[in-house]
Amino acid sequence: MRKIIILIICVIPFLSQAQTDILVLQKRGMHMHTYTVGDPFVFRTVYGQWLEGTIDAMRHDTIFIAGQAFNYKEIDAVHRLGKGDLKGLGITSMIVGAGFMAIGAINGALRSDKAKDWYTTSGYIIGGTLVAGGFLLTQIKKKYYPLGKRYRLLYLQVNPRK
Repeated sequence: MRKIIILIICVIPFLSQAQTDILVLQKRGMHMHTYTVGDPFVFRTVYGQWLEGTIDAMRHDTIFIAGQAFNYKEIDAVHRLGKGDLKGLGITSMIVGAGFMAIGAINGALRSDKAKDWYTTSGYIIGGTLVAGGFLLTQIKKKYYPLGKRYRLLYLQVNPRK
């Protein structure tokens, strides 16, 4: 039993991988996001193409996505993923605002009120603010980080002997 445990412990280094290279997105020298092997990555090349996929490997300033190799200097913009995207919140806000207005109209019609009495001033303000605010949330926020003056992409080679 001891021999098997020792054999397993000796074989583990041959089966495991060391650290991989790192791609760092910086804003004016400050760390924004880190990408490594296995992370989803959406970017625009200097040729104007948007590409999406999972990072398969990173070697010698080259990023491999879906079997294609790209030098990190060919990346022109990086798509914003995760918490920075408020589109879902904006859509939800517009749906809630429209629902609020629809409920006011349905209730007024069921009570046989005149159309001018279906909503109060606060009802107009709440419904309109939800719809307009939701629309602004979906439109105003930038969807990507343009590389150049403000944003910079760095390639950090962790293991130089590869």
